[in-house]
This record gives sequence, structure tokens and C-alpha cells, in this order.
Amino acid sequence: MTVLKHKDADVHIEQLPNGKNKIDVAMHQDLFIPIKNCETAYPLDLIEKLLGIKGPSWLCDEIMREESPDHVVQKSLHYDLLSFRAPEEFKGKRLLDFGCGSGASTMVLARMFPDTRIVGVELEEKLVSIAKMRAAHYGYQNLELLLSPDPSSLPPSIGEFDYVVLSAVYEHLLPNEREPILHQLWNVLKPGGILFLNQTPYIGFPIETHTTGGLPFINYLPDKLACFYARHFSKRQLQDKSWKELLRMGIRGGSVQEVVDILNRTPRSSILLKPVTRGLKDNIDLWYRQSRTDNRFPLIKALVFYASKLVKMSTGAIMVPYLSLAIMKDKSQNS
Repeated sequence: MTVLKHKDADVHIEQLPNGKNKIDVAMHQDLFIPIKNCETAYPLDLIEKLLGIKGPSWLCDEIMREESPDHVVQKSLHYDLLSFRAPEEFKGKRLLDFGCGSGASTMVLARMFPDTRIVGVELEEKLVSIAKMRAAHYGYQNLELLLSPDPSSLPPSIGEFDYVVLSAVYEHLLPNEREPILHQLWNVLKPGGILFLNQTPYIGFPIETHTTGGLPFINYLPDKLACFYARHFSKRQLQDKSWKELLRMGIRGGSVQEVVDILNRTPRSSILLKPVTRGLKDNIDLWYRQSRTDNRFPLIKALVFYASKLVKMSTGAIMVPYLSLAIMKDKSQNS
């Protein structure tokens, strides 16, 4: 048994007969932690690296993001990409995983598309260092991991891409960052290429689950009132967070119209794609099919599904908890 000490927790690691490491996180305080224990094939040095940078609260969750097929990250990437394009259409192409963080999504994409060149880009050097350790652990040869020189620039000579993925990224961009960053990504996307944007909370949905853990109607409140509501009523210990910090955490999410309007202020307009997988007529069907892979709260999910269909019939709006967008760059126009 190995015990790793952290100011917020003791992390107990036991090597199992199957060669894996069993992790149990014992927090010193009643802090939010999504997953307290897990089994992993990660070596001890990679676990220590993750603990030092991500902290104990997110240690197991970060590992399961790319190791567990049941984690929302893996399921989301599978459904949100392959519902719009068949796997063979990624073969021989280049894919940019923008805001790849510590590389969980990049590792998943490298496994999903072994014949695709995956490029992960991240602003924080410490997160890139984790991603590189993960890539070395797996020995993947179809990916590279790059550090952005600053928040407003992509790495130099990065080239063009057939696909760009923002997986759980857009909601963490501040309002003044969203347009310039989307324009940069649109510029490196080839005409006819697709930008995938997923796992971003829909700002029009009545319950905010991403940052506050389920506060109702906060999305409809002005900023100052929303900040007060989050700081005083969320169970996720947000009492000391400023509004800017809450925005960085993703409290405001995004909308289809916002993303499309930003992209259409570029020389090449955008085409919002519909799912092509059999049985999926719209993004409501896509969300419901993906959500049903998790057996929790089936009645609530069914109610959300039928309510969303009713809203669409009445107003034309797509109201689902999270966005799953595939947007093609129009190739019929001149730049």
C-alpha cells in the first residue's frame, strides 16, 4: 500500500493482482468529489503527476475520463462525432482537439480514430505535461500535443484541419474570448470541414447542472443576481467565487444561435448539420439516446425528452441540457 499525501486528502494506492492500481481518496474536509475510488492501469508516477496538478477531488474523475467507456467524456465523443459522420470519413484526415487540457479527450480520439492525425492544443504547460505522459504511457503514434503561445494565438505553423473538436471547452471561455477564438479555429478549418462543439451546457435550459450542481432558473437571471444565487445556494462551495471565476467555470454555457452568429461573421458561412445516424431526427433524439446509456433517472430523462419535443413543436427551439453541434464550413464561397 502506497499513501500519497496532499493538503486536502490522503490518497491510498493498492496494487492489485491484475497489475492495476486501486485508488481510494480520503478527503480531509467535506469537499465536492465526483469519484472517490477507481481502478486504473496508470503507473504510480502518472498518478502522482495527476494528483499534484489536478488535486485529489478530481483525481479519479480525470483518470476515468479516458479509461472508462461509461464516462460522459467517452460517450459524448462517440455519439457527438459519429452521429454526424461515419468512422471511415475520419481516416487519413487531420483533427484538432482544441483546449485538450490534460489529454483525456485526445487519448479517446486517438483510440477512436487510429488512422487520423490528432493534434491536441492546450494553453497551460502543466496540463500538456500530463497529456504527454499519458501519450507515452499508451505509446500512441498518431497524435501530437502542442502548447499555445498565448490565449489569443494557436501554435505557429499548425496547418489546416479537416475536423476541429471543442469538447467541454466553449463554456469555459469568457464572453470576450469566444468570438476571437472561434474565428481562429474557423480559419484553420478547411472548407467543407466540420467543427464539433459538445458537452457545453445550453444556456436556455431551466436547470444549471454543470457549475452549480442543479440550481433551477439561474440561466434566466441577470449576472449579479445569478452570482448571488450561485454563491449562496449551490452545494459546490462557490461562496468565495467571483463572477469572472464562475464564468470561467462554465456557469453561462452557450447557445446554438450564439455560435452560429459568431461563425457567420467570417468570410465563410456555416452550415449546421443534422445527425445522420438511423433513428435520430434531431439533437433532442441524439441527447436522449446518449443519456439512456446511463440507467440513472430514466423517468426524468423521458420527461425532459417529451417536454423538449413539445417545445420544438411549439417554438422550433431545441432545448436540451447540453449542446452537441456539428457545423460545416461552407466550401461554396470564396474566402
